[in-house]
Amino acid sequence: MKAWPVLGVLIVQAVLLLAHWFIFHTCIAFFPALDPRAALALRAALFALAISFVVSALLNFRSSNFAVSLFYKLASIWLGFANFFFLGAILSWLTWYAVRLFAAPNAATLRPAIGATYFALAVLAGIYGLFNALWIRVRRLTLRLPHLPASWRGRRAVLLSDLHLGNINRAGFCRRVVRLAAALNPDVVFIPGDLFDGTRGRLDRLIAPLRDLKPPFGAYFSTGNHEEFHDPGEYLDAVRRAGIRVLAQERVTIDGLHILGISYRESTYPLRVRAALEQIAPGAEAASILLNHAPIRLPIVEQAGISLQLSGHTHGGQIFPYTFLTRRIFGRFLHGLNRFGALQVYTSTGAGTWGPPMRVGSQPEIVLLEFE
Repeated sequence: MKAWPVLGVLIVQAVLLLAHWFIFHTCIAFFPALDPRAALALRAALFALAISFVVSALLNFRSSNFAVSLFYKLASIWLGFANFFFLGAILSWLTWYAVRLFAAPNAATLRPAIGATYFALAVLAGIYGLFNALWIRVRRLTLRLPHLPASWRGRRAVLLSDLHLGNINRAGFCRRVVRLAAALNPDVVFIPGDLFDGTRGRLDRLIAPLRDLKPPFGAYFSTGNHEEFHDPGEYLDAVRRAGIRVLAQERVTIDGLHILGISYRESTYPLRVRAALEQIAPGAEAASILLNHAPIRLPIVEQAGISLQLSGHTHGGQIFPYTFLTRRIFGRFLHGLNRFGALQVYTSTGAGTWGPPMRVGSQPEIVLLEFE
């Protein structure tokens, strides 16, 4: 493993250990009735839980079997709950200091009630997030593209982003997404990356349901960052075997509409994006759609005369409070339809999840685009 990934793993693990220590410290402070044995057991349990996600994620990227899948899923679920327990711990201390500030009588007796209230809310938030992530919404959007061929008016496209097929979102999840998409009778399907979660092995089984989705003008895919954690070749081969066209710095023309795709790695380098689009963009006088996993490089894409960019990647922040962080990073292009000059950009919150299979503050979706 290279130095930067190792450093990243160590930083993530250090953060998780500190967060779990804070949760433990809060439990000890707000629930003084815990006896020494219970406190020791809680410390050991939280330490094991603190390292569970990193260990399971590393295993997830190297192999796939029932034990790894179960371990990764349980560790991911706990990571989501830990997020809310951490927030609950912060709110517990803030509330306690507010109570002390106003010198409430018998303030110390309120500590267990304060901690219990916020930790109960954390549990409820996690449960809500688990169920909310299972409810995939269908977004409907009407688009007007300049110079759109008359034959495309009234046709439909389905946007499927960020399914993250792997040890959590498995073939059954893919099958459910395909059923929703097929019911919309699309003429074409666009998949702008993170179809897979980065799991090794059993890729054909995970993606098999997509073979049943047979739009008249085909399905098109460009890579996301999760297909590029390893050599993307095995993922791309599985995508091609499923009958989906891979677009990597390429353009295809379908009944007069130009479809372009750029791989995630290339999209991270502005000069490479510019060079690729200079070669494949048809110009502003033709209707074109670019599959670009993240809503980035918009000035370059607009200058190339692209009509519409389809992206994902952000998950809409997926879980509070990261919804605010991703909003700071991507601004108004976090999700939904927006304009950058003459360029239209639609960023999907995606159908799947990464890490915790939860959504709080965002909603999973597939998108129906109707051209007029």
